[in-house]
Amino acid sequence: MPELPEVETTRRGVAPFLEGNAIAGLVVRESRLRWPVEAGLDARLRGATVEQVSRRAKYLLIQTGAGCLIWHLGMSGSLRIVTDGRPPRKHDHVDLVLANGHCLRFNDPRRFGFVLFTELPVGEHPRLAGLGPEPLSGDFDGSHLYLASRGRRAPVKSFLMDSAVVVGVGNIYASEALYLSGIHPRRPAGRIALPRYQRLAENVKAVLAAAIAQGGTTLRDFRDSDGMPGYFSQSLRVYGREGEACEGCGGTIRREVIGQRSTFFCGRCQR
Repeated sequence: MPELPEVETTRRGVAPFLEGNAIAGLVVRESRLRWPVEAGLDARLRGATVEQVSRRAKYLLIQTGAGCLIWHLGMSGSLRIVTDGRPPRKHDHVDLVLANGHCLRFNDPRRFGFVLFTELPVGEHPRLAGLGPEPLSGDFDGSHLYLASRGRRAPVKSFLMDSAVVVGVGNIYASEALYLSGIHPRRPAGRIALPRYQRLAENVKAVLAAAIAQGGTTLRDFRDSDGMPGYFSQSLRVYGREGEACEGCGGTIRREVIGQRSTFFCGRCQR
């Protein structure tokens, strides 16, 4: 599943081709995504100018003069820029066609992604209202985690992945940040002291920033690519490494299911 760094890399890759350009139309080949694409959306967008491409959590926000498109990549979705008129491939469900001859094309084999539209301030949309702070912003720090965790019995891994606490910390990066912080993923969130939360917040920022930096090398993949954007290879210390040796102590990396998600950790290093 694309996580925050992949969505941010996508934003940076497609924004230069969209911002400041007029929309020629919206082509919907398959409307049955996670939620159906709104009927008549093509007419509402045609002629509007793309003013800004931003991101909130894992949502890509395409702000136009007519309103805002809220795009989510789901489990398997990807976006790329192609030349208008280039034949679609299998699972190319939606095209945002621009007057400059480019087209933003959405491919999603599993159809768990979606495209929504709102004329209201985007922060008021039900999908975005109530979200926690961005993890790379100044609003997110150890004090925020500590205060939000008081009285919480849920495992800290589940707590960290709660979008009402902080947005965009997905399964991979939660596992990695907890490992770097020496915190066991099953430890109750309310039983972690402020200094440990301060370290955890710093490591969340570090692993996400490093992943985004790695993603910069793949920006060329978002234009006229024959394949789907591959995002980038990641240097992971625990995620996906069940049975391998821990880089810190030499112990064995374990995997357990927490909150219905595979969680990887070192039982020696993380307490």
